[in-house]
Amino acid sequence: MTHTATTDADVTLRAGNAELTVEPHRGCRLASLKVSGTELLRQGKRYGSFVMVPWCGRTEHGRFRSGGELYQLPLDSGPHAIHGTVREGVWKTARQDERSAAFTYRLSDPWPWEGLVTQVVELSEKGDSLTLTLGVEASDASFPAQAGWHPWFLRNLGDGSGDVRIDFSPEWQEERGVDHLPTGKRIEPRPGPWDDCFGMPQGVDVTLTWPKKLQLNVASRAEWVVVYDEQPDAVCVEPQTGPPNGLNTHPHLVTPIQPLEVSTTWSWQPAP
Repeated sequence: MTHTATTDADVTLRAGNAELTVEPHRGCRLASLKVSGTELLRQGKRYGSFVMVPWCGRTEHGRFRSGGELYQLPLDSGPHAIHGTVREGVWKTARQDERSAAFTYRLSDPWPWEGLVTQVVELSEKGDSLTLTLGVEASDASFPAQAGWHPWFLRNLGDGSGDVRIDFSPEWQEERGVDHLPTGKRIEPRPGPWDDCFGMPQGVDVTLTWPKKLQLNVASRAEWVVVYDEQPDAVCVEPQTGPPNGLNTHPHLVTPIQPLEVSTTWSWQPAP
């Protein structure tokens, strides 16, 4: 049964042995993802998985140019603007059923343009994967944008399973400056720990393995992924449509007839 709603109440989806909770009133954040009763996302202050729109990571000094004009964003990460404007906003639930839901958010100030962001969340019928799809539409004037996700996966799932292992094969690593922004130089991928952006032009493909517990693959047709594993209790694998500071270096132009669309699928199975 499908129904529509405009409230900001939490939305819980279930399929197979998976249960997902979404908080529309907190940026359409995925608050919890449980598989066979085991929580995969960190809880507490920095928790779950949030949407990054209309930019990902840091924008240098909160400034970017479009159409010859210089725009200034609010600074919320030291001297920079970080992770977009929608992650704490109140979204609307457009529709939901037992295992899928769609949510919308209106872009406006402090973003200089009007637009609509949509996130569709869907568990597979068997409950062995989750697909997230973002759309960014321009209401009138065109604008540059990025889109992506910032999940906080637990480093350890408990029960003596051991810390997670991250496996991926990027074609390059974006060299990071002391300001945590890409320098514009691409280098050979280096071993972790990471707070770094990597290029995967054939699509993001990263596997997380919790020994004796679970293996989870993060896949996307997006061509960049930020991997962050410098915190003791969580790791982040962030598919996104461009690198940090991408409003300045790799902007995607959203027009009234050409939205920005991207999806990611997380699929899981018992660890081999």
